[in-house]
Amino acid sequence: MSWKMIYLARRNPALAAEDFPQAWREHSALGSRCTNVRDKVLTVTQCSRILDRPATLAGASADYDGVNLLGLRDRQAADDIWSDEETLRVMRPDEPRVFSTYVRDFTLVAHESLLYCGPVSGTCVIGFLRLRTGVNCGDFARAVHASTPSMWRASPTLARASRLVFNKVHGVPPPGYEYAAVLEAWFGSPEEIAEIFDGTTLWQSLPAQIAACIDVDGSVCMLTRVTHKRP
Repeated sequence: MSWKMIYLARRNPALAAEDFPQAWREHSALGSRCTNVRDKVLTVTQCSRILDRPATLAGASADYDGVNLLGLRDRQAADDIWSDEETLRVMRPDEPRVFSTYVRDFTLVAHESLLYCGPVSGTCVIGFLRLRTGVNCGDFARAVHASTPSMWRASPTLARASRLVFNKVHGVPPPGYEYAAVLEAWFGSPEEIAEIFDGTTLWQSLPAQIAACIDVDGSVCMLTRVTHKRP
C-alpha cells in the first residue's frame, strides 16, 4: 500500500495565475533542503491548472490552482511532517507567499490503488470525490471494493487513460475538504482529453456504483499539467 499527501491548493491572490507554478517550484526547492522532507517525501508531482484551454473538459473547475501528489515513505510520515522543526522553520513561513492559506489547511492523506499502471504523462484529470448525503463511509467502501479494474475499463473515457489511480482518503480531512477519494486519470495532452471526453464529464465516466455515491455539485474536477516533478 502506497501512502500520499494530496494538496488541493489555491494560490495567494496577489500572485497572477500564470506566475503560480514558478512560485510553487521555488517553495518546493525549500523542501528539498530539509532533511526530514527528503526522508519522508519520496516523490513530488505538482500539477497546475491548465489556463489556456478552459473548454477542454466539461465540468472542470477554475476555483483551485493546483494539486500536489506527494508519495510518502509510510503513513506515519503524514503526521510527523507537521511537527518537524526544520520544516516549520524553513517552509511554513513561505507558504502564505505562494498559497491562500497554510498547506496543512488543504492537505488530504490517502492510500493509492493503481487501477492501471502506465506512465505518469504530462496531463492529468484529477477528481476530488465528495459523498452525497445519506452515503456513509461503509457504503462507499463497499462500492469501491466492488469496482474491479475491468469495470473502470468499461468506461469509454477512462479506459483510454494511460494510468488510472484511485486514492482513498484516510483520517479526518481539513474543514472544507471533506472528500472521500481522489481519482487521477493520466493522458498524453489536453488535445487528447478534449477528443476523448468530447463533452462528457468525469462524473459521467465513473463506474455506476461509485457514481451513485458521489455528490457531483460538492466534488471538484481539475484539468492539470505537471509543472514540477521530483525525482
